[in-house]
Amino acid sequence: MKPHYQIPIRECGEPLVPIPLEQFAVERPHPYEKLGAPYGNRSPYYVRQTVLDCLIAAQVGLQENCPGWCIQIFDAYRPIAVQQFMVDYSLVEMARSQDLDPAALTATQRQALLEQVYQFWALPSADPAMPPPHSTGAALDVTLVDEAERPVNMGSPIDELSARSHPTHFEGSADPAEQQFHHHRQLLANTMLAAGFHRHPLEWWHFCYGDQMWAWLENQAHPDRSFTARYGRAN
Repeated sequence: MKPHYQIPIRECGEPLVPIPLEQFAVERPHPYEKLGAPYGNRSPYYVRQTVLDCLIAAQVGLQENCPGWCIQIFDAYRPIAVQQFMVDYSLVEMARSQDLDPAALTATQRQALLEQVYQFWALPSADPAMPPPHSTGAALDVTLVDEAERPVNMGSPIDELSARSHPTHFEGSADPAEQQFHHHRQLLANTMLAAGFHRHPLEWWHFCYGDQMWAWLENQAHPDRSFTARYGRAN
């Protein structure tokens, strides 16, 4: 069990609200919808109200420092069914990348692949004490676009299952291009952290506010205090 799942949840009851997409950059159709993820009548572009307030504050802060730049929303709310779909999809892709037949995996092979997948993807748990972060409406996957609406190069794509996804992977590199990747990641992180978010320790693109991971990271930063999560699974 990942350590943030030990954090208790005291649900505050804030509703999911739509992200005003005209204020941000966004990919359409949604990347997971293009893969066939089963959203049904739910939209991925929803978050809790306070999370939205923080996101808008982050956008304002970014544009004060980088006029014309914009936060791009890759993903936000994710129903449990979508979480399961993406875990299954990632398992298949991971198997193929290792020249394994996804339909003929042994139990040992499947378990080894799942361990790799779950380094990045949360367990699609229906346990109310262990909701996947995106299913709470408190997590966002984001990147940046510049003043010409060009994607800013972060050194690896969102959802890449490799060490390149770790936020500090390029830190200390002597290569000028990799130094720039790290600079861009830090710009995104500083923008989001200044608005109250925390960044996932293993994913440069994942930020959260008010969920179990956020509370766990707050506790790491402030060991003299005890934070709890204010958002559980959103229904």
